[in-house]
Amino acid sequence: MIDRLALSTRPRYCRCSPSFPSFVLCIVLMAACAAAQDGASSAPAGKPGTQVNEKITFQIPITMHYLIYLPENYDGTKPMPLLLFLHGAGERGDDIELVKKHGPPKLIAQGKHFPFIVVSPQCPKGRFWDARSLSTLLDNIEQNYAVDSSRIYVTGLSMGGFGTWALAAYAPERFAAIAPICGGGEKFWVRKLTHLPIWAFHGEKDSVVPPHRTTELVEQLKKLGGNVKLTLYPDAGHDSWTATYDNPELYEWFLKQRNER
Repeated sequence: MIDRLALSTRPRYCRCSPSFPSFVLCIVLMAACAAAQDGASSAPAGKPGTQVNEKITFQIPITMHYLIYLPENYDGTKPMPLLLFLHGAGERGDDIELVKKHGPPKLIAQGKHFPFIVVSPQCPKGRFWDARSLSTLLDNIEQNYAVDSSRIYVTGLSMGGFGTWALAAYAPERFAAIAPICGGGEKFWVRKLTHLPIWAFHGEKDSVVPPHRTTELVEQLKKLGGNVKLTLYPDAGHDSWTATYDNPELYEWFLKQRNER
């Protein structure tokens, strides 16, 4: 019986070479719905008119494509900070080049260098960011690259902004800081995030994701004593990410944050 996450192992990529790997993982789910024992019969154990306790262990395979960038000084021995970037709905699909449309992958493709390992996964068409899959991806990256686990950061735009809030709420102790852009989420999520440095961004003229989706979370965090700041662009519509990712202060701020928990 399988009782642990089954992960593919991948070799380290050569220094300074952005790579475009396909990451295949299996998530193991536990459900009390049927019997599963090595060599056991598939016949139901229950009797008509009775209720019994059963369990099944099964695997769900997921294929995740992502871009990965290694800093110029990465040599595989010294742990480096990691930045996870989550794209918006328009970049979903199976063409990894779409992920280079915005954000850090776009800047890297233009020749910019970052002091982070930058991981930019692609969400499948018609799907939304799944926090469990993203967390497992990070597990795999940490196993196969020299990652400073105290400096793991998350940022994303639009759908990726929602994904950033959701991932932080799913694994609140894992990250050193997050920067959601034109996203949103559930107010109850922020109860888990009062310890986490957060810098949120939104355009005041955004008609796709109204700015209150961000401001209501920020206001709730402030009421709870959270470590949060907000940048609102008075003349920006939905695209509040270009100015944000072009601002070196964002990356300087990330690097000042460290997870001491």
